[in-house]
Amino acid sequence: MLIRRLARPMLASIFIWGGIGALKDTSNHAKAVTPLLDKAGPIKESLPEQVPTDPETLVRIDAAVKIGAGAMLALGKFPRMASLLLAGSIVPTTLAAHRFWEHEDPQQRVEQQIHFLKNLGLLGGVLLASVDTGGKPSVGYRARKSAREGSKKAKKTAKKAKK
Repeated sequence: MLIRRLARPMLASIFIWGGIGALKDTSNHAKAVTPLLDKAGPIKESLPEQVPTDPETLVRIDAAVKIGAGAMLALGKFPRMASLLLAGSIVPTTLAAHRFWEHEDPQQRVEQQIHFLKNLGLLGGVLLASVDTGGKPSVGYRARKSAREGSKKAKKTAKKAKK
């Protein structure tokens, strides 16, 4: 459908742009992540050592997810999976960068609240995209239909076997 072909790249563009920006300015993005990571101290300690926990590495991983999944969504390649990856990426980004409730300055608080709500809207958009089947019946619908048809066939076979 034409709307999907237009809307997916439009939705993906902010993620791709944000990912590129994070790669260009990793150190400043890492500074925004640090307070959130500090609050997750006990959780961080329980992770295996193979899991990266330093802010700059996490920012780079998040940027790669945003660029890669954003490109996949824009191109319509695995759009549902790409949307779920973007949804998973936007939550920590929002919590790290737009903590409006911590700002004392009213103008800064309002600006961060606007960004927080914008990201909330983007989260809604990618969640909708993650369940969009492109006009095809969902897997759940197809499974229920197959189960009903299988049940009907089994009943017919059972009736024939009784005769």
